[in-house]
Amino acid sequence: MVSLSAEEVGDRIEIQDLLVRYTEAIDTKDWNLLDQCFLPDADLDYTTSGGIAGAYPEVRAWLAKALAMFPKTIHAISNSTIKLSGDRATGRTLVNNPMVLPKGEGGAFVFTVFAYYIDDFVRTAEGWRIAKRFEQQVLVTGDVPEGLDSGI
Repeated sequence: MVSLSAEEVGDRIEIQDLLVRYTEAIDTKDWNLLDQCFLPDADLDYTTSGGIAGAYPEVRAWLAKALAMFPKTIHAISNSTIKLSGDRATGRTLVNNPMVLPKGEGGAFVFTVFAYYIDDFVRTAEGWRIAKRFEQQVLVTGDVPEGLDSGI
């Protein structure tokens, strides 16, 4: 069994809170809250889900535009593996992401994206932040609209 110091336990809880804050920001489309998740110059890559790769400001703008068409999303995270190294850490977290997209006559497309967030974290004066993220899409299930690029 691995023994953790009180500081390491605290760091793990803070990083878990950061990951949950990210899901809340995305699902509520609170872009100001999202700013509390990433370093201003974070390097993000959502290309395996049909998205873009780039610096945080560019990807933030893309997320706001891409997610605007989805009235409902749920980013449920679990199975985080966090490796601490002083003021830095790495992590791999499972995301189960049901998405709802309206279609004609009151119906909706409902599909789920399963992926891993592969993250590099950095401790800052404001708390832990994501410095780098790669979303590794694993599977998409459900009623995916034709022409939608395998997710968001």
